[in-house]
Amino acid sequence: MINKDILVLAETLSNEKGLEKQVVFEALEAALAMASRKASDIPNMDARVSIDQETGDYETFRIWTVVNEEDYEFIERHYTLEEAKEVQSDLDLGDTIEEPIESCKFGRIEAQAAKQVILQEVRKAVRAKMVKDYEDRVGELVNGTVKRVTREAIYVDLGGNAEAVIRREDMLPREIVRVNDRIRAYLFEVNTESRSPQILLSRTHPDMLKALFEVEVPEIGEGVISVKACARDPGNRAKVAVKTNDGRIDPIGACVGMRGARVQAVSSELSGERIDIVQWDSNPAQFVINILAPAEVTSIVVDEEKHSMDVAVADEQLALTIGRNGQNIRLAAELSGWTLNVMNAEDAQAKSESEAEKTVAQFVEELEIEADLAALLVQEGFISIEEIAYVDEAELLNLEGLDEESVAELRNRAKDVMLTKALVSDAAEQPQDDLLNMDGMTEEMAEKLAKHSILSMEDLAEQAVDELLEIEELGLNEQKAAQLIMTARAPWFEEEDSTK
Repeated sequence: MINKDILVLAETLSNEKGLEKQVVFEALEAALAMASRKASDIPNMDARVSIDQETGDYETFRIWTVVNEEDYEFIERHYTLEEAKEVQSDLDLGDTIEEPIESCKFGRIEAQAAKQVILQEVRKAVRAKMVKDYEDRVGELVNGTVKRVTREAIYVDLGGNAEAVIRREDMLPREIVRVNDRIRAYLFEVNTESRSPQILLSRTHPDMLKALFEVEVPEIGEGVISVKACARDPGNRAKVAVKTNDGRIDPIGACVGMRGARVQAVSSELSGERIDIVQWDSNPAQFVINILAPAEVTSIVVDEEKHSMDVAVADEQLALTIGRNGQNIRLAAELSGWTLNVMNAEDAQAKSESEAEKTVAQFVEELEIEADLAALLVQEGFISIEEIAYVDEAELLNLEGLDEESVAELRNRAKDVMLTKALVSDAAEQPQDDLLNMDGMTEEMAEKLAKHSILSMEDLAEQAVDELLEIEELGLNEQKAAQLIMTARAPWFEEEDSTK
């Protein structure tokens, strides 16, 4: 390879691949260094090549690396620290010693090997540039041209030697694309873990809906309107929750646009996906009511502990609320983030009465009060003993038939019940003596096991090594975990021996 060839090759690769010349020259140097090592008569030699980027001249250097005695492997390219200091006194581990050598004349085989390395290094540089260019664009809409269509995925040319992938599950159902079609998709990930970094696009991602509205509705881009949440059944139906940051602007009307132009533009991009735009509300119950409109909600019961709501509607609106194959209520649950149980008014009333009877019975049993008082508490909205224990005293005094003395007694009973339950719960989570006294067990380790319901040697004996390793706070390695389990299983083997 002569000097002129090197400069021409560097120029060509730089222009074709859109790479800086420095990157191309580094690839050329790596290729020439590899070819030098292969052409040399010295086995395991290490070499470096330096190219003058103005003239194309290059120099070759033989390299020795200073290593410790444990890593000393090849006499042709390794020096121990002691040997290195004889050459140069200020050298340290990891330093290198270089010696100019005659640059090899490359024949056809060496040139072919160099070409392969050059192509490999250039591909690596192209991938690194692609990752750098697109990592900061995650969360954006990108446009490209369909380059290739397979059964598993669609490959999209984004320009600039960048190629993206849309997996079949990220395409809209029944959507047909052909080579050379223009396509728009949502960039949700740049995967750098695979051998070849991938730009992953999606047309089903909920945030694509949000990104499309940002394009079509200027008020969203300006921050006047916020898209709070999106839920999609891709290609069929979607729900979008919007909120205005300016009371003078109707967020739903702005997103729909004049004669529905804005929402229709988004729908057309998604193959006719039907889009419902709803008013977001900070009150979860009101938000769910907004989502389910035009169906009228007759009552709604919120269970904070289970993060669920019981929604009652009229019989004739039950089908509308649930939707075909449960689609409407499923999207409503996804958009709100709550579990929604839809029922008619009669079923809701029956469930409410049943739960009220259970709460009354609980109050009677645990607080040792009369059924009439328990029913009164439930009727006034008290659904747990915790509420009775810590509610403001004035609220209880407002109840008919309760004075300061009876309120104080009721609150004390509620606190005693809660304390007893807490003590029972704490005791249940305490490690048993056999686990604490087991060989190889520490008190700290036993307490950590107890948090994962491993309270006794028997519990520990039933575990697998992988299950113990999943408890990260234990800090066990595979050998230690196996040893603990076998110690816990020792009584099993003793029983087997005694029965023989």
